[in-house]
Amino acid sequence: MEKHRAKVARENAFIEYRPLLDSSGRLRLAVKDNIDMKGEVTTAGSEYLARNQPPATRDAPCLAIARERNVVIVGKTNMTEFAVTVSGENKHFGTPRNRFDGQHEVIPGGSSSGSAVAVKTGMADVAFGTDTAGSIRVPAACCGVYGLKTTFGLVPIKGVFPISPKYLDTVGPLANDIDHLVQGMELLQRGFAGLYAKARAAKPTARQIKIGRLYLDGTDAAIDKAIDETLAAKHFRVVRLSSEFKKQWEQAQKDGKVVAAVDAWLSDRQYENKNGVSFLTKAVFALGELQYHISYDGALKRRAQWQRTLRETFKDVDIIAVPTLQSLPPKFPFWGSNVLFELKVFDMQNTVGVNYAGNPALALPILLPAHKKAIPATSLQLIGRPRSEAELLNAGRLIESKT
Repeated sequence: MEKHRAKVARENAFIEYRPLLDSSGRLRLAVKDNIDMKGEVTTAGSEYLARNQPPATRDAPCLAIARERNVVIVGKTNMTEFAVTVSGENKHFGTPRNRFDGQHEVIPGGSSSGSAVAVKTGMADVAFGTDTAGSIRVPAACCGVYGLKTTFGLVPIKGVFPISPKYLDTVGPLANDIDHLVQGMELLQRGFAGLYAKARAAKPTARQIKIGRLYLDGTDAAIDKAIDETLAAKHFRVVRLSSEFKKQWEQAQKDGKVVAAVDAWLSDRQYENKNGVSFLTKAVFALGELQYHISYDGALKRRAQWQRTLRETFKDVDIIAVPTLQSLPPKFPFWGSNVLFELKVFDMQNTVGVNYAGNPALALPILLPAHKKAIPATSLQLIGRPRSEAELLNAGRLIESKT
């Protein structure tokens, strides 16, 4: 039966998979299953919603350009339940299998786990994901693909299952290379091809781009070395960001995590006592409720100052460079994920401070120096000014290497 439905949609990358037998060279798009598609149940990775949610009556607006251009939508991709956990595990629909280590043992990352695996395995040319605290960039880093977190508010999020629609939620593309990431952005922002052409023309070489390099405590030395060697080899102009900026970054990371957890609870607490909702998801909601009473107001008050800090920093540099993850993606524990493991993975990622500000960021794979572990690449995160997606992809084009 269609080779067991394409080996269960290449081992759990998809919740619903329906490719055309002959796509005639058309772009193949996969869509994360927290984005409404007319006639389909939006499961958001949840057993409860899969059983109780009616089909969507209309597409989410972020699909409008793809529909106009008659793109082949090959299916809805798997994800962590309600997009609130970060390892990529989904016990109901099956966890997407990450082949990046050659042994299928490391986490795929979440929450856009299926989208990352779908493009990595060649089942889609582009996949849409969502990013609230790193949910595009983390699976991109874990699976060795490219992922773009867009500027907050650039792409409409109506029709997207909410976590933090007021502050953090975004939609963006994942792909295996910059060219396909550009094609993904053309499906999300009208006129993006022209913006990208202008960015390439304005700064065709790396020597014209000034990068602020941020070094963070706890980062694997091999990852820092890989980033530094890559930027030097491509001849970017690199300056080290100050210890004061690092201090403010660390505070932004803490505050962004609070906002993400609290907003998940505020948006979706109606599900916290439903049968079929996982214990891990309920634990995230419980943490959000606790932080709502302790830390939420302070985190929101500091947001404007962090945005001002970034604006001032971008007067001196074009892009900020930092590892997407502080270490290589870990293996799942033998017994599967749990609250402590999810918190460990959450603490590895250098992503949520970007969402907290609303800026765009690109995660892209770069080769590791000779390394004892099986994973051949790590992930570099490039952060830009608001609405600088074209400039980020131009820098990514200059860095791009096949991994």
